Amino acid sequence: MGSSAGVMFATMGAIGMAPTAAAQPRAESWVGPRGSDFNLTGRSAKKVVIVGAGPAGLASAYELQKAGYQVTVLEARHRPGGRTLTIRDGDSETDIDGVTQTARFADGTYFNSGAGRIAQWMVTMDYLRELGVPYEVFTNANADAYLYNERSGATPGNPIRYRTAKADVFGYTSELLAHATDQGALDQKLTAADKQNLRDFLQRWGSLKADGTYQGGDNRGFSVYPSAWNEHGTPLPGPGTVSEVLASKVGNYFPFEINWEQSMLMFQPKGGMDTTYQYFVRAIGTQNVLFNSPVTAVENTTSGVKVTYSAPNGKARQIEADFAIVAAPAGVMRRWATNWGPGIDAALGEFAIGSPAGKMGLQYKSRFWEDDHRIFGGITETDMDLAHIWYPSYGYGERKGLITGYYNTGNSARAYADMTPKQREARAVEQGVKIHGEKYRTELEASFSVAWHKVPYIEGAWAYPNTESAGFKQLQQGAGNVYFAGDWMSEVSAWQHGAFWSARYAVQALHQRVMTT
Repeated sequence: MGSSAGVMFATMGAIGMAPTAAAQPRAESWVGPRGSDFNLTGRSAKKVVIVGAGPAGLASAYELQKAGYQVTVLEARHRPGGRTLTIRDGDSETDIDGVTQTARFADGTYFNSGAGRIAQWMVTMDYLRELGVPYEVFTNANADAYLYNERSGATPGNPIRYRTAKADVFGYTSELLAHATDQGALDQKLTAADKQNLRDFLQRWGSLKADGTYQGGDNRGFSVYPSAWNEHGTPLPGPGTVSEVLASKVGNYFPFEINWEQSMLMFQPKGGMDTTYQYFVRAIGTQNVLFNSPVTAVENTTSGVKVTYSAPNGKARQIEADFAIVAAPAGVMRRWATNWGPGIDAALGEFAIGSPAGKMGLQYKSRFWEDDHRIFGGITETDMDLAHIWYPSYGYGERKGLITGYYNTGNSARAYADMTPKQREARAVEQGVKIHGEKYRTELEASFSVAWHKVPYIEGAWAYPNTESAGFKQLQQGAGNVYFAGDWMSEVSAWQHGAFWSARYAVQALHQRVMTT
């Protein structure tokens, strides 16, 4: 049987039905392990323990279980999803300093305190569709959201709309290019036909006048929009000078909208980002996912692995399996008792997640940003310590709503993290009033904030992996019967997409080993 099974497996690999040593999963050709793989070769599925019920851990368990592997998932926290943490009414979180917050949100209101958006090209969309998770558009860019650069001259009560800023930046840029073209500065680069085509483009892109100058126009928006019966609307006052527009630095925000990770369309699961992981847990089986079970040791044995964890009652327990996939933050792993050696430990040190990031959800008793500012979804950008303000992409037209009052990183995130939750709220509201007016203060009902470097068993927002390092290549090979997964083990750190692909690579490597050993 061994000889014929080997021939059969080699044939499967040659036609793409089974992994080979050189094979790598690809977005257009990924086929996970299947029960038929075992039937064709006479081998049997194995037992796998998976550490972590975030995206990488649950995807690993899901793909393995579909093929017949016996899986047990150990999760240190009280809920699935990892950094896809959705806060709803009644949810409580205690940080590593012992500070507890309990959300007091309206029914149906939620706050995505971690992952908040999914690009349409990401593999995350495939899992939403496969699992049947309902989803909707996340508005990642909105022409009527605001820009507010306080250090470059913006004053309270005078934010600028995206559309207005774009019109001015594009307009003056077009005017300058048109001028350079007419002055012959581009003669060495362009033919006469090229220059005319460029002029035609710039005239439309920058809304230039016939003489090639920018003087504003409809693209900047209106203070009162046109209606009917010769009511042509009230245009905004004319643009500032080219020097003023350049000094405002608002143009620095525009590349975001064409960034390969951030371009619209973007999506979100209905009801909160962690909805996806509730579906994963149901698919895997709630009996196979153990919460409040932090791991303390992972050891290779002569026959597989042995994982030690603390049960919810505080007692130490052990689980033995043929393999393990560890999908926990690298920095957390380094505190466990392990026997995978100093090389692996040093490699994990390269990817220890310690980057700070913070978010705050502000629930309001009215959706004044829709009623008064006519902003329906999208993001306001600032140079203040708030960084970004997100407007909700759900619940349009409802009475109440929740704004993400800040989403910051680095020193700003650390500064907010060092405040009490009430101090964070006061600071965020004080800054937001400069953009939205007093309703940003008077309509506020409740808040909830997360500092990711203070979340137990996570302790950071994301890592910046060097995928060319020797340490990364060592982690890709695994350690004995242990494999590693997580967004930090991917080319796309900080995204669920990266976590899912890292899980696929780990699953493929494990399955290939089972099928060829």
